[in-house]
Amino acid sequence: MVSSLVRTQHPTYAGPVRLVANGWDNAVFRLGASWSVRLPRRAVAVPLLVNEQRWLPRLAALLPVPVPVPVAVGAPAGAYPWPWSINSWLPGHPAGTVPVARRGAFAADLARCFASLHVPAPPSAPDNAFRGVPLAARAAAVRDRLATLASPDPAGLHRVWSEALAAPPWTGPPVWLHADPHPANLLVGDDGRLAALIDFGDLTAGDPATDLAAAWTVFDPPARAAFRAALSALVPVDPATWQRARGWALSIGAAIAASSADNPAMAAIGAHTLEQVLLPD
Repeated sequence: MVSSLVRTQHPTYAGPVRLVANGWDNAVFRLGASWSVRLPRRAVAVPLLVNEQRWLPRLAALLPVPVPVPVAVGAPAGAYPWPWSINSWLPGHPAGTVPVARRGAFAADLARCFASLHVPAPPSAPDNAFRGVPLAARAAAVRDRLATLASPDPAGLHRVWSEALAAPPWTGPPVWLHADPHPANLLVGDDGRLAALIDFGDLTAGDPATDLAAAWTVFDPPARAAFRAALSALVPVDPATWQRARGWALSIGAAIAASSADNPAMAAIGAHTLEQVLLPD
């Protein structure tokens, strides 16, 4: 099907097609040596893909690492009912495949990415009811997930969440957010450095603490300290923002852990995050 879509709509990109990722919202295929194809797997993901098509060409100019900018936009055809994208193929391997103890090598790189991305967004930036919003808006969902998750310290997770909810809310302008800051959305090069930031399906504007959750979703304590120090050297980050960021990490980690029984790689990300948020700074 993907071969047919490319051949009939964008024949200059035609080439061998191979499935490389099947996420909750999108499937990604490698197309030849230089391209990838990204297609929504369900209707709810369609506006997210359209957001990427509209905004990634503009946001790419802000970031110090590559992002999957669409080079061609596809239309529904035949049995496939939704728009789709051809993007540049970005080399690298997911940060989730890098041993946690070696991730400090790209901590400063990720800090530079977020410092560059977190600039005031226009009023037309995409809305997202699940990311970038005040943490209180996620309270019911997080508490429901915590009630069902197996954890060696459920009381500790509830304490972390309560402390995050008690933090003063973000009062600055809504800033651009990647909004899904976990290791599967970071590509790392053979040199151990950050090679690309991918999967902008949750792209939105709001509280930068959402992205700073990466301190816990991605890193261990030494790398987390390096990430925080590198970011604070570039932009001011107040203690309340870090407190909310830990809460966002718990929210994201709980969502991943609750939905990844059939995906060991994602389940490991969820387990790592819930373990890290319980550790002292």
